[in-house]
Amino acid sequence: MPLYSETFQAGGAEPSATPTLVFLHGLLGNGRDWRQVVDAVSPFYSCVTVDLPGHGHSRFIQVADFAKANAQLNETLAARGIGRYVLVGYSLGARLAMYHACQSQLAMCPSDSLVADSRDGAESGDVKCHGQLAGIILEGGHFGLPESERAARWHNDQRWAKRFTQEPIEQALADWYQQPVFSSLNHDQRQSLIAKRSDNLGLAVAHMMLATSLAKQPQLLSDLMRLSVPVHYLCGEQDDKFRQLATQTALSLTVIQQAGHNAHAEQPDSVATAIRQILNQIRQVEGNDA
Repeated sequence: MPLYSETFQAGGAEPSATPTLVFLHGLLGNGRDWRQVVDAVSPFYSCVTVDLPGHGHSRFIQVADFAKANAQLNETLAARGIGRYVLVGYSLGARLAMYHACQSQLAMCPSDSLVADSRDGAESGDVKCHGQLAGIILEGGHFGLPESERAARWHNDQRWAKRFTQEPIEQALADWYQQPVFSSLNHDQRQSLIAKRSDNLGLAVAHMMLATSLAKQPQLLSDLMRLSVPVHYLCGEQDDKFRQLATQTALSLTVIQQAGHNAHAEQPDSVATAIRQILNQIRQVEGNDA
């Protein structure tokens, strides 16, 4: 079953001349989180927003791991008939975008294929890409933990999953948004997010959290650096953790001023402008390679 998605057709450009932008949200979110950014870029680029497993209108869809989540994304791209596309992912969505890009590079599929990856067998959940990936834009996504840090992360994610499963979701969210990564939020912003995220199903969130735990994610940076498509990183200037991660790499980096970890929610116009600039760079590179 494809994931729930919504499409926003470009108003000006010829659809075949520009890639479709596919937006992936973070944990606890849904495709609507990108709406302000989509409204700003959709006059120029067709856009698709996706509700990831366990979230939004896909809340009853469950996956076991990154491979199965990637298979669901590929099925969704196929169902939408998407040709050339750029993935734009935030946090969890950024990690899935990285995984997808690395798997797509391994598959090296033609633009009209959608078949099970024979390297590990169809049951692995890794499905060869549909369409042609033209680039990825990552906002606040982690590249993967060293083996020595994975046990502690798994323990932490299990603790949060238990809370989301057993406690009223408002109670769990109140503590979730006190984590250091959200330190740029003020009291009113935290309360707004708690109210906005309270329509999630705690059990579904917990399942997706464990299925795509950072403890299970492969270390993807080296594979990202070898991709043949452009990779760009966005982060808020106040997002110290992920800004430091990004600056330690050779990836193209855009820092969004006056924003924390959730830059596209805090500064949607700035993020939309950055995305359009990145896409112009991608088109220039493609033009030079033609």
